[in-house]
Amino acid sequence: MQTVIKNGMVYQNGRLLHADVLIEDQKIKAIGTDLTGDKVIDATGKLVSPGLVDVHVHYRDPGQTYKEDIETGSKAAAHGGFTTVGAMPNVTPVPDTPDLMKKMVQENKQKGIVHIFQYGPITKNETTDELPDYAALKKAGAFALSNDGHGVQTAQTMYLAMQEAKKNDLIVAAHAQDDSLFNHGIVNEGEKAKELNLPPVTELAETTQIARDLLLAEKTGVHYHICHVSTKTSVELVRMAKACGINVTCEAAPHHLLLTEDDIPKDNGYYKMNPPLRSKEDQAALLVGLLDGTIDLIATDHAPHAKQEKQGGMQNAAFGITGSETAFSTLYTKFVKEDKVFTLEQLLSWLSDQPVKVFGLKKAGVLEPGCPADVAIFDLEHETELKEKDYQSKGINTPFTGQKIYGATVMTMVDGEVVYQRGEK
Repeated sequence: MQTVIKNGMVYQNGRLLHADVLIEDQKIKAIGTDLTGDKVIDATGKLVSPGLVDVHVHYRDPGQTYKEDIETGSKAAAHGGFTTVGAMPNVTPVPDTPDLMKKMVQENKQKGIVHIFQYGPITKNETTDELPDYAALKKAGAFALSNDGHGVQTAQTMYLAMQEAKKNDLIVAAHAQDDSLFNHGIVNEGEKAKELNLPPVTELAETTQIARDLLLAEKTGVHYHICHVSTKTSVELVRMAKACGINVTCEAAPHHLLLTEDDIPKDNGYYKMNPPLRSKEDQAALLVGLLDGTIDLIATDHAPHAKQEKQGGMQNAAFGITGSETAFSTLYTKFVKEDKVFTLEQLLSWLSDQPVKVFGLKKAGVLEPGCPADVAIFDLEHETELKEKDYQSKGINTPFTGQKIYGATVMTMVDGEVVYQRGEK
């Protein structure tokens, strides 16, 4: 059967065009005008995009499935228009052996409704100085390495890890955090920390590890990717490193682009995340970094928690914010429609083209004949409200609930099959 998506505004190769998209046998068959098919999806007035790509999600499965699981996490991704995600390895047990990695990859395929690429850990159990067998992990299905949630604390361990990753052509995706400087902090070091009387987090906890790792990356030649950069200094370090020819890429999270410490209304656990919300100066630097290419892509760091883990004050709340279901719409509404900081084409590139390019994901995030029919359709014209009852994730830990947005997902298709449709739970 042939399905045609008619009369949409199609994003393809960095540009927008009014066209139809023809799907057959799970693949894109053609993009053009006046196409016909057995089934017609009317996309008049809608954006038709490649399925978005999020290289940074936490699905808590196995080990903490009361927070999220593969099924609900992937449903949340589909609700947000994402058809490909990268799942972090901070689950229990950590997939640090070939058998555990094979099982994880198999579970992702069986339970997920989107394409899930699985990270392996940089170190065994993510918390030791012992390296797993990278070659075996890659053979078992690991597409990159990360200890996200934990910084690699010793330079020697990271140096050895980068050497081995380079040998095995694996990206090292780092959560840059020096624990001795982080020192159990909660809120960015500044006036808000004083106002709330909460332990501060110095930017040095992030920037000193980035500086260290950039030197190690230069020495080893590994592809070093930095997760959720959040400070002005971090952006400056990456900018200088790229100018020096170091093989470094990085991502920014939607919440660091949209919010600052000044947006924390009170001691509210929904605003507790790691890295913390930073200053307006840091936020401005992130936006400049995106626009000048220093920051390569946007990734959500989708980190769901049970409601009781985020209620009350920040002191005892878990770190993390969901993002899969709110990323595109909140970013589009704020920065494209309202403030006109960047274009729709740029936003779509950071959420599709660029993640694919940086991580070498074949045939994901692109609308081309012969490619998998992974498609997202968004409504840019009508205002809607973000409501808890609509979330597919088990986690509702986002401060964006109640916000009026444009760009709600109308439909998401994976391999030509509808995996999300607005109005259907």
